[in-house]
Amino acid sequence: MIALRLHRHIYRGASVDEAVKIFTSYGTFERKEEPESWLVEVTTDDPQRERRIAGELANYALGLTVKAGGVDPKATAST
Repeated sequence: MIALRLHRHIYRGASVDEAVKIFTSYGTFERKEEPESWLVEVTTDDPQRERRIAGELANYALGLTVKAGGVDPKATAST
């Protein structure tokens, strides 16, 4: 299992959710919220595959965040 922390000032929560939905067929994902980041736990049957999927998921979520116009200021105001 890899714990991927995606900082709220960089990643939009909705983008992280969408990326997790898209990558569901590649592994098991559990998304949690922390005060300053979105935590996504990535689990597969191969540690090397976990690292690759975690990296791809982070890149995809970042791309979706950029496409959406960046981070929602309301989502980061309390952090």
